[in-house]
Amino acid sequence: MSTPVGRRGILFGGAAIGAGALVTACTGNTPAGTAATSPPAAPAPAGDNDKPGEKVVIGFSAPAADHGWIAAIAKNAESAAKQYSDVEFKPVEPTNDINAQISAVESLIAAKVNALVILPNDGQQLNQVARQAADAGIPVINLDRVFPDKLSYRTWIGGDNYGMGVAAGHYIGKTLKDKGVSNPVILEIQGIATLPLTQDRSKGFEDALKTYGFSVTAKQDAQFTVESGTKVASNLLQAHKKVDAIWNHDDDQGVGVLAAIKEAGRNEFFMVGGAGSANAMREIQSGSGVLRATVTYSPTMASSAIRLARLIAQGKGMSDLVENEVPQSITLASETVTKDNVDKYLPLGFES
Repeated sequence: MSTPVGRRGILFGGAAIGAGALVTACTGNTPAGTAATSPPAAPAPAGDNDKPGEKVVIGFSAPAADHGWIAAIAKNAESAAKQYSDVEFKPVEPTNDINAQISAVESLIAAKVNALVILPNDGQQLNQVARQAADAGIPVINLDRVFPDKLSYRTWIGGDNYGMGVAAGHYIGKTLKDKGVSNPVILEIQGIATLPLTQDRSKGFEDALKTYGFSVTAKQDAQFTVESGTKVASNLLQAHKKVDAIWNHDDDQGVGVLAAIKEAGRNEFFMVGGAGSANAMREIQSGSGVLRATVTYSPTMASSAIRLARLIAQGKGMSDLVENEVPQSITLASETVTKDNVDKYLPLGFES
């Protein structure tokens, strides 16, 4: 809905924060499946900032792992915390119930943790409890889905939804231009059309395509689920007897999209995915299907959020920056993964 660590990232005294591609980054209700096999995204600590310091307790709250991206968020956060002997990781039960998440965060406030990392189910609805934490002197690291009140968080870190669209648009636009294709049929399979994150992705895609003189022929949302991905892709393929390119916003729902393409026996076009799942990357690596690229929105951002929480709780800054304190906002880049560079990204992909 994670650019690999060490690729165009922000460095923590020698340890890099990945730039990339996360409902929110990816919102969905497809079972996580094999997500538990996804490799940890956090590399071994290095540099002065990573030397053991004051012991800190970091609370963590996120939605339930109902699809691969969210499952990787929780796994990456825990993995990053384990890298530090001076961090006690205190997660609460993941939930998709707003009231339950509010209660869970309140329990962490009552426990007087040193920092809180929160990926809210809904930033607006959890804004008040995040503000309670901040007012209690607990720095909140807001992960991906932003709280509307800046007084509710110390630092926000998340992906670039508009940038995802731009990256996908440039890859598709340039590829078609290089092939000499004019008036191409370009299809777009969104996540949930009413979400601002989806609208940002579509706007970035539209803007990038314009630079090549192209536009989207048809688009439909697939609700971030495998089942809807299959249905929507089938409908679009039936409605368009010739297609030149498809951008699918989300690799979790892309499992269904690719199934529909295979079932239809269509291969006259190429496709770009979104978020950077390991499944998609292996498909790209094989070169055997229509999927040629994916643009990242990585759950490695959870690893980075834990690192930020530790630095803030210990009163440290980011050693590769001149400033004494951690920035208030960090937007991670969305990068394009192709067969040429997939080997660099695959170890950090999440399982759909």
